[in-house]
Amino acid sequence: MRALLKVLVALLSVLGAISVGLAVWLLSNGISAQPDPSRLEVAFARRLRSWMIPSSARERPNPVPPGAEAVEAGLEHFADHCAVCHANDGSGRVDIGQNLYPRAPDMRSEETQSLSDGALFYIIEEGVRLTGMPGWKTGTPEGERESWRLVHFIRHLPRLTDEERRRMERLNPRTAEEWREEQEIQRFLAGDDRDSASGAEHERGHK
Repeated sequence: MRALLKVLVALLSVLGAISVGLAVWLLSNGISAQPDPSRLEVAFARRLRSWMIPSSARERPNPVPPGAEAVEAGLEHFADHCAVCHANDGSGRVDIGQNLYPRAPDMRSEETQSLSDGALFYIIEEGVRLTGMPGWKTGTPEGERESWRLVHFIRHLPRLTDEERRRMERLNPRTAEEWREEQEIQRFLAGDDRDSASGAEHERGHK
């Protein structure tokens, strides 16, 4: 009993020291998300993420067969939903991804690619607390299939081709202004100058 009590006291002491150290670190560094996370933070966050993913989730096999069809479906979904933070190539080198804290990871790296399919699926579905990664779980079989297809596409990211990247750019969400600009360009290339003609007619009507 005394031995157990000593262990508990020692554990509480360690936790207390960690809490004090964390408080001191936060007070000295503030809450700004501008500085890059330290190596210690990155290592701790990765270890904590590994601990927090249930073993049953990590060991889940991907029920969606691999192949071109799964990768293509994952590519389209990634371009429309994920690229805004992760970039089309998975590098995270976009404004939003680089201003998150921690930064959006390079999904082509060993740190991501070494995760099991089940772990990737769990992160997509459940998200990660205290990061910018939301959970996309819908609770539907189709939603799960989309997430499993994304896992296949994430595996494909290190081999992404230039043609695939260009196709993703066409699938990326666009603002209303970007759509108007593209429509004007397409009309111009098609020889449709109705806007210019109507503008000229409008000017003549005021003379």
